[in-house]
Amino acid sequence: MNAIYLWVNAAIYGIFAILCTVKASATSKSIGFLSLNNGGMAEYVTVYGGMELGLGIIFAWLAWRPELHRTGIVLALALYAPLVIFRWISVARYWPVQSLTLGTGALETTLLVLAIALWLAQRHAV
Repeated sequence: MNAIYLWVNAAIYGIFAILCTVKASATSKSIGFLSLNNGGMAEYVTVYGGMELGLGIIFAWLAWRPELHRTGIVLALALYAPLVIFRWISVARYWPVQSLTLGTGALETTLLVLAIALWLAQRHAV
């Protein structure tokens, strides 16, 4: 189950990296960046393309190596817990927000809940 979870994360980040790089203008606007100058677009592609690709590679590496599955779950917890906290606080603060922002928050929350469940299952199995 851990491997599937990690591979799904790798795929999600890989797909988002490609989408945000190839369709940078459209994806940036869909999450609320109404206008970006060239420097802003370069920053957007770096963070939403490059960093997400890096996360995809990390999750793929952790999924591929069974001895690193537990580490992968801990990484997911360390990544998603702050993301979810910041996401929902910022949504409440800046409401109303785009539906894509809410969808992304729902995905992050789901991935956090699954990581917690997998982590708890591992703790009980040891």
